[in-house]
Amino acid sequence: MGALIRTHFNLARTSLKERRGRTILTCVGIAVGIASIVLILSLMGSIKRIIKDQINTAGGNLIVVRPSDDKDRFDGIIGELANVNHYHNSSLNLSDVEKISAINPKNATDSEFPITAVAPLSINTYTLTAGERVVKSGSVLGTSESFKDLVGLNIKTGTFLREGVVKSAVIGKTLSLHLFGTTEPVGKTLTILGEKFIVVGILAEANLPINYNNVDFDNTVIININHLKNLESNLQIQQIDVRLANEESVERTANKIGEILTEAKNGDTNFSVTYGDYITHPSSALFDVISGMMTIVAGISLIVGGIGVMNIMLVAVAERTHEIGIRKAVGASNLNIFLQFLFESLILCGLGGIIGLAFGYILAFLLSTVTPFGPYIDLVIIGASILVPIIVGTIFGMYPAIKASLRNPIDSLKSN
Repeated sequence: MGALIRTHFNLARTSLKERRGRTILTCVGIAVGIASIVLILSLMGSIKRIIKDQINTAGGNLIVVRPSDDKDRFDGIIGELANVNHYHNSSLNLSDVEKISAINPKNATDSEFPITAVAPLSINTYTLTAGERVVKSGSVLGTSESFKDLVGLNIKTGTFLREGVVKSAVIGKTLSLHLFGTTEPVGKTLTILGEKFIVVGILAEANLPINYNNVDFDNTVIININHLKNLESNLQIQQIDVRLANEESVERTANKIGEILTEAKNGDTNFSVTYGDYITHPSSALFDVISGMMTIVAGISLIVGGIGVMNIMLVAVAERTHEIGIRKAVGASNLNIFLQFLFESLILCGLGGIIGLAFGYILAFLLSTVTPFGPYIDLVIIGASILVPIIVGTIFGMYPAIKASLRNPIDSLKSN
């Protein structure tokens, strides 16, 4: 059996070599589809890996509280995308932050619920001005001074927010350049809703617009949430980050936070308390939806490539009718003819898959030079890049192979 398969493989390879131009063009159709899928999966895998690495760096003692409407389900994710007022419909507020902080008011590490830091996140967009420079849609994050150490923010110049420092602000490097024309604006002032804030610190360049806090720190101004409360009459909290002294108490503390907030909201559970890998939700689920939709679109080009393979194989059957007749005349069975043409289809698609895999990762490497998303190399992606073309080759090569195997040898010998 092994010798038979090897013989058919060699015959198919010899036939394809004789038609190199046609073979290469056919492989390109498959390669484009596979390269597109590899690039999409690599990009989405890289984004999810970045967020997961941030969670791992933060440690397993982090709890995140967010507004929730069943975001773990895909229909919830799509509903969130359709809701332009999502950030203005949060059920969380500053009183919830106070209730969480009150669980362990002295930040005792030996407490049953050893909460050591609590930081709210209120994300808003305002017009920012500094002299004659204006940023019309500037991102403003209201939080507390504990936020820096809780998420591991690095300060390039100056200091972070401090209690008692009136109307101070910390700004990201990119936004600083747009607003002040320099990356060293410490001591300068910016205006938010008519109120002036003194820049006391510059964040080190993060270059990570994707993170579990949903904040692009390079393009954000950070101010004290109490100052933001004075500017925003209907202040809402999009997220509350909670740090514990150890990992052993995370689940117990998360359950306690859930109980306290549910009681405070009269039984309403339109919020989520997450920890561990679940912190990446709903972002990871959202990326799964996006990557799935984009993969389907890329798969269409793969189907088109498969149709091209079938078309080329049908042409090959028509051109080699006399060859089929001679082979049958000397004893080749229908199965032998079928396998020869099926192997040609599999080689075309397999070769296209390998080229597509290599080209997809080359594009991913090139993309990583201009974005923070490095190529994500995964055995699942590599395996799919090999298996999918084989399936496509089998499906679209079946009909031409059957047609060739059923040719009448007498009629085939007459045609020349």
